[in-house]
Amino acid sequence: MTTVENTASVASLMAEMGARARASAHALGLAATDAKNRALVEAAQALRGAAKEIIAANGRDLEAAQAAGASKANLDRLMLNDQRIEAMARGVEDIAALPDPVGRLLATFDRPNGLKIERIATPLGVVGVIYESRPNVTADAGALCLKAGNAVILRGGSDSFRSSTLIHECLVAGLRAANLPEAAIQMAPTRDRAAVGEMLKGLNGNLDVIVPRGGKSLVARVQDEARVPVFAHLEGIVHVYVGAAADLDMATNILRNAKLRRTGVCGAAETLLVDKAVAATHLKPLVSMLLDEGCEVRGDEAARSTDARVKPATQADWSTEYLDSVISAKVVDGLDAAMDHIEHYGSHHTDCIITQDQARAERFLREVDSAIVLHNASTQFADGGEFGFGAEIGIATGRMHARGPVGLEQLTSFKYRVRGSGQLRP
Repeated sequence: MTTVENTASVASLMAEMGARARASAHALGLAATDAKNRALVEAAQALRGAAKEIIAANGRDLEAAQAAGASKANLDRLMLNDQRIEAMARGVEDIAALPDPVGRLLATFDRPNGLKIERIATPLGVVGVIYESRPNVTADAGALCLKAGNAVILRGGSDSFRSSTLIHECLVAGLRAANLPEAAIQMAPTRDRAAVGEMLKGLNGNLDVIVPRGGKSLVARVQDEARVPVFAHLEGIVHVYVGAAADLDMATNILRNAKLRRTGVCGAAETLLVDKAVAATHLKPLVSMLLDEGCEVRGDEAARSTDARVKPATQADWSTEYLDSVISAKVVDGLDAAMDHIEHYGSHHTDCIITQDQARAERFLREVDSAIVLHNASTQFADGGEFGFGAEIGIATGRMHARGPVGLEQLTSFKYRVRGSGQLRP
């Protein structure tokens, strides 16, 4: 792929990409399921075959990121190895194995006048994905859009540019093998941020939706400036609430996984809430476990009283997405207080209750207004792959069209097919 670094030429480059994507979207929307699946299977094999080259390119990306002062969490998101590339390839194959979302019969009904009406799933059209750090998004987004019959324009971060470029080439190899238009999956061949601005303008009406994957500043910019619909979440302020009747061993294991499995993912727990009813028995063991595992704890007075290593929490901590080995901790006076805290400080992303009290759990699941709510399970299940979607293009916290993990189903729209026998409207 020829790179373009001249800002003056970026606008015309992106406009051309938009036009090619629109033309490809029409063909892809009519493509047979077998052709799309073949492209995905071939792409997965190409990823495995190019693993050494991808890892070498990723090494150069990591070196540059370290030299630029990237955080440990950012380096973890950027890093690829044999295991992660194999997981990426399997993810693409998993998407191929899923039912084709295009053409699904969503509803059917007959009118008194004899009209027969069907609602049928259709592709969205052209999807723009703007992302940072994670080169695996290149494969996930490209594969999901392809299976859902959408063309996609990818604009990866400058820190993962080398890695993402090679991954994109594997996706194109899959398209080529299946005789599908290569422009169905395009990647902006530039690090110039002007490419993002052009995508936010809609590429002359050729973009139908934008999905940002990255830090708060990127998502905020996309939400503020985009002239097309956006599937996104601004941040993941995720809560684990250890409620009354919580089993301590279960709470310990879930909290450890929710916070520390990977601290840099949007489903990582950022705030621990412990019910007053179990604080005497549960608070100290939970806080000590976090501290002993190397996690900084910033707590209220009750949390600080359990261990001298706990730092005082500020008001800002309750609404902070750390994406690092840091967590805020607080004792709350019952279920209502916990839900009030989540409503006030949360981001409607993912929240969890740990309790053996089924009635309280059901209230939490019903009343907490987040895209994903869990009972007795780690918040790091907030992931399209774990939901059985094969992968996800992102997680949305809005209330229009897509909410939660954005997978194949969320990457489709619908149309109505109406069959008549000569009916006229009076």
